[in-house]
Amino acid sequence: MSDEPQTQIQQIQLPPPGSPGSQAPTKSPSRTLSASADSPGPGAGVWLTRLLVVGLVLAALNLRPAITSLGALLEEVRDGLHMSGSVAGVLTSVPPFCFALFGFAAPRLARRFGPGAVVCAGMVAITAGLLIRPFAGGTVGFLAASAVALMGIAVSNVLMPVIVKRYFPDRVGTMTGLYSMALALGTALAAAVTVPMTEALGGSWRTGLGVWAVLAALAVPPWLGLVRERGAAAPASPPASPALRAPASAAAPASGLRLVRSRTAWGLACFFGLQATGAYITMGWMPQIFRDAGISAGTAGLLLAVTMVMGVPLAFVIPRTAARMKNQGPIVVALGLCGLSAYAGLYFAPAEGAWVWAVLLGISNCSFPLALTMIGMRSRTGAGVVRLSAFAQSTGYLISIPGPLLVGVLYQHTGGSELPIALMATFLLPQMVAGVVAGRDRTIEDEARMRD
Repeated sequence: MSDEPQTQIQQIQLPPPGSPGSQAPTKSPSRTLSASADSPGPGAGVWLTRLLVVGLVLAALNLRPAITSLGALLEEVRDGLHMSGSVAGVLTSVPPFCFALFGFAAPRLARRFGPGAVVCAGMVAITAGLLIRPFAGGTVGFLAASAVALMGIAVSNVLMPVIVKRYFPDRVGTMTGLYSMALALGTALAAAVTVPMTEALGGSWRTGLGVWAVLAALAVPPWLGLVRERGAAAPASPPASPALRAPASAAAPASGLRLVRSRTAWGLACFFGLQATGAYITMGWMPQIFRDAGISAGTAGLLLAVTMVMGVPLAFVIPRTAARMKNQGPIVVALGLCGLSAYAGLYFAPAEGAWVWAVLLGISNCSFPLALTMIGMRSRTGAGVVRLSAFAQSTGYLISIPGPLLVGVLYQHTGGSELPIALMATFLLPQMVAGVVAGRDRTIEDEARMRD
């Protein structure tokens, strides 16, 4: 797949023919945003292109701080809300549960309102949830407000690959890398600065968590602007990239695809779910594991930040590399081996080699941008990517729900981190197998045609 800047944003759906300001859309892939008759001209397309890129980056920055900021202050939140270890395990399982539940709804919402409008609503939900959560009062209110923020994250998670595939079909790897890098940056930022920022703001964990609503609020205006331009609200599907386009006789309509019968779809779902399991255990429990090893709260937060910040450069490099490979299995195996090495180190010498284990774990966690890239590559059409993204992510998050909960139960009943770490390492083995299956050079349309 070419990553050269051949195309910026493909055409955006215009008002219905005959309505004021409408004109026939262009079919040329070399054009940027199509303009209506009363639009300012070519400059409007460039402006909307830049606005979409800014919107993608700001949205990605807000897809993890709700989770990693909580991980950095988990002990304080547990004490403040009088949570047991098992209840804390439930709390760290809420993100994948919400991602699965609301992720399934994302394609239907996108068809009705447009993906841009849904992402815009998601940013509003994240802002509201993060603002309300620390001051909701009690565990139930905390969980409910968290669910509101996670609902916004869930629909945005599913629609990010869709928007990239639709508007940047010839630069899937590059644009996936860009927003994955922003996602990793937001994740690392929340992990690194939540504890010191909380101390600077008076020491209250409620303030330390609530301040992240400000970053979420900054992501709302760009998407409001895109929705007002009708661009992101209801875009027309552009032609597929030449590297992805199948002959008309070979392409199966997206509506006829049965993903439950696709090995590639299930491989992606299992790979996505198992890497999500590791990621949410890391974000929710890794600072506590380091603190149990005698490391201070501030340093434990920095170690988590190191793990997360590894995704900033690698989230840009790995998707571009994967997009140029026919089979992504070797990358899957390499990332898995880094994770196994990190867990072995955490088991035998958690404090002595803490910084090394944090780096290796950060490399392993770059399975997330790899999974997003493979979602964009395993379908030939934009409609197919919508369905595959929803299936792989929602099913994957369902698969990931028990992991953080099991870690919480093991942590409470054993009083140590050894068994939780062993469980995390065990999850990596089927993750590598599923990733090799998902990385094969085939698409869901190919599999549908072979069955027929």
